[in-house]
Amino acid sequence: MRGLFTRKPIAELRDDEDPSPHALKRSLGAWDLIFLAIGAVIGAGIFSSIGTAIAGEVTPAGEVVRYGAGPAVVVSFLLLGVVCGLAALCYAELASMIPHAGSAYAYAYATLGELIAWIIGWDLVLEYAVGNVAVAIAWAGYLDSLLSGIGIHIPPWLVHGYFDVAASSDPTVHGLLTSAPHLAGVPILINLPAFLVVAAVTGLLVFGAKESARANAVMVGIKLLVLGLFVVVGATHVDPAHYTPFAPNGWTGIHQGAAIVFFAYIGFDAISTAAEETRNPQRNMPIGILGGLAICTVIYVIVGIVMTGLAPWESMRVPDPLAHALETAGLPVVQWLVSAGAVVSITAVLLVFQYGQPRILLGMARDGLLPKRLAGVHPRFKTPWTLTILTGILVGVGALFADDDATYDLTNIGTLFAFLLVCVGVMVLRVVDPSRVRPFRVPFVWVIAPLGAAACVWTMAGLPTSAWIRFAVWLAIGIVLYFAYGYRHSVLRRRAASDQAPT
Repeated sequence: MRGLFTRKPIAELRDDEDPSPHALKRSLGAWDLIFLAIGAVIGAGIFSSIGTAIAGEVTPAGEVVRYGAGPAVVVSFLLLGVVCGLAALCYAELASMIPHAGSAYAYAYATLGELIAWIIGWDLVLEYAVGNVAVAIAWAGYLDSLLSGIGIHIPPWLVHGYFDVAASSDPTVHGLLTSAPHLAGVPILINLPAFLVVAAVTGLLVFGAKESARANAVMVGIKLLVLGLFVVVGATHVDPAHYTPFAPNGWTGIHQGAAIVFFAYIGFDAISTAAEETRNPQRNMPIGILGGLAICTVIYVIVGIVMTGLAPWESMRVPDPLAHALETAGLPVVQWLVSAGAVVSITAVLLVFQYGQPRILLGMARDGLLPKRLAGVHPRFKTPWTLTILTGILVGVGALFADDDATYDLTNIGTLFAFLLVCVGVMVLRVVDPSRVRPFRVPFVWVIAPLGAAACVWTMAGLPTSAWIRFAVWLAIGIVLYFAYGYRHSVLRRRAASDQAPT
């Protein structure tokens, strides 16, 4: 049992000078990281899941699954800014100490031991790969809205996956189960645009981190312009009557709305996956994590205020809520421009999440918890190309069929669990290794870290029971895989066994 919680020495995770052919190229600066944060955080959350956070979620039969926050979604955003800010401080301390590609997985290995590291690595698949399925679906929804605005209509059965249709409360969408083409009695329902965009982003990522960061910076510039246009034009058409009632479902709606819209925040920790490719990570990682989170929180609150003033809160249960708000306000031209900008913006999220997942899996493969042959780095592009392509295949196939609401829930609970363990890890490392140099230190750590852990648990409590059940099943599958493969192939465990063997 002690072997299951063996901690990996931090010195082995500090690969600043690693000459190994498996090392990644350090090419990113502080502004690259801030733009990666904005690229990851401002996307599907503000362009898609915010609609469910405002209006709530109901079943096809009309039963309420959870209550919406209404205009008080801005309070949900502020609360989440605090929750994520506490976790971000803990991330910043660990990222400055451990500039490694594995993100929270690497931090857990150094602080809580191998079994917990595996659990968190498996858990992060929910945040990145499964989360990107929801992002790709949101991208396809805005593309469909954009093309419809210029008279191009994609057949509905090509932009809705089977499980998305089956779970929809929209009679028109749900009706596709019978009206779509059938093959051997089974309806053909796939989200082809979502699959294609994942394939395109995967191809770009194979070519290099710096090239991907440049593409991301361009897309971030476009998304900021689009959101600026939305705020400036939308603010002149706000109807104050839409703000009443401000919190139609009280504190329950604000809490459950926060749990839903947490999806809008999950990208900030993707910055930590870039630690191994960052110049001067001890300085630049804290700047990227904390700076990106602060900028995004301000943007979210402003957009939330304007958005809920443009249309009744009950009408926001749609896949493209920003475009819907502008349509309701009688602004079709701006609606089309925002839809176009959303397509670009959500592409940036896809890019950053697809960037992060292979680097976490790379760390796990290097440690022997996944097959070592997956740890290959392209000799020319210096990217984890095998894992990048594998991630692209998994996300692309998932996006063809999945339901985005269920995916949001699973992603949120998995990410919050990762944040929780990072907060715990900071406290553990302060006890077991208090003298280690910390380029960035969490201020008032014995207040901030426990509050961060408690805030994550509070947010998780706002998710429905179905999310907890799916999460438990996911973790159980991960534990089985660890003992079936990782336990027997762990580099650290094999080394420990060799050191203890009699000579």
